[in-house]
Amino acid sequence: MTKAEIQQLRALKDKRERDRERLFIAEGEKLVEEILDSHFVVRRVLTTDAKHKGANIELITKQEMERISQLTTPTTMLAVVEQPNNRLSIDKLCHKLVVALDGVQNPGNLGTIIRLADWFGVEEIICSRECADCYNPKVVQATMGAILRVRIHYVDNLSKLLHEARDMGMNIYGTLLDGNNIYHEKLDNKGIIIMGNEGRGVSDECRNMLTHKLLIPPFPADCPTSESLNVAMATGIILSEFRRR
Repeated sequence: MTKAEIQQLRALKDKRERDRERLFIAEGEKLVEEILDSHFVVRRVLTTDAKHKGANIELITKQEMERISQLTTPTTMLAVVEQPNNRLSIDKLCHKLVVALDGVQNPGNLGTIIRLADWFGVEEIICSRECADCYNPKVVQATMGAILRVRIHYVDNLSKLLHEARDMGMNIYGTLLDGNNIYHEKLDNKGIIIMGNEGRGVSDECRNMLTHKLLIPPFPADCPTSESLNVAMATGIILSEFRRR
């Protein structure tokens, strides 16, 4: 590899460069093989393992992989992938269960939520601009391939979109400390579930759009517990309860 090629790939660690080039890096043999079998467009595949070398897979040295890898411990295979152009249509969301993320900033949380959405059959995630970048290498790794099956949309004004969805008759669910016990509430398998920021929770603008306020109750209810749940863990509990119904 040339120095210019290495520098170009290393630059994709930066979100601005990823957005400009409309590319992201995926690492790991299993993930790269999944991507090659998907609808995603792959620009390059690099490997340090000669057994993978082929017409469309380039063999590089371990030293070169260490220089371009975005992981603490480099793997044997890396792909340069085009970001998909996911189109958001509120009309098409009306008959689906959708997750909306209001400022979820931790890459590990975002990656886990994408993986949970994939597990529970949620095909669309809507993110506010304050959310972590779904093509951050930590997010891509945490999804364990789910990013190939869940369409992720970033919007400039999440509360405006929720307002439009509510006006179309969609249920807007959100988890709040003053919400109603989720296990006693009537839940529909269509609607938008809002999950809030790790520290602040759901913003006031999005809170005003809710049609249903939910609470995951602690157990037992009258004993001291942790102040709150991790947002990814809470998302898993909520999606499980929606699908159980």
